[in-house]
Amino acid sequence: MATLHTVNKSPFQNQTLISCLGHTKAGDAVLMFEDGVYGATKGTALSDAVAGLGADVKLYALGPDLAARGIDAGRLADGITLIDYDGFVDLVAENDRTQNWL
Repeated sequence: MATLHTVNKSPFQNQTLISCLGHTKAGDAVLMFEDGVYGATKGTALSDAVAGLGADVKLYALGPDLAARGIDAGRLADGITLIDYDGFVDLVAENDRTQNWL
């Protein structure tokens, strides 16, 4: 049973993303949106932790939230897929359950 984990808090303000990554299992997906998209950028202290999961866990960032924060899609860390709102809906439908990390 695959789980979609959603993270909307900046990883530079709390430990939500780190906690989420520690609870993911192979086949799960993690979607970073709102301020959570800061965790999807390369060149940060979290880049290695996020990139290390790419083989077992699918990682996504919501494009409109990146754009709203002035983050260019070219700054995404390796292994993260950029999606739009339709892609967000698809992820919810494709996974057995959704876990919101607040």
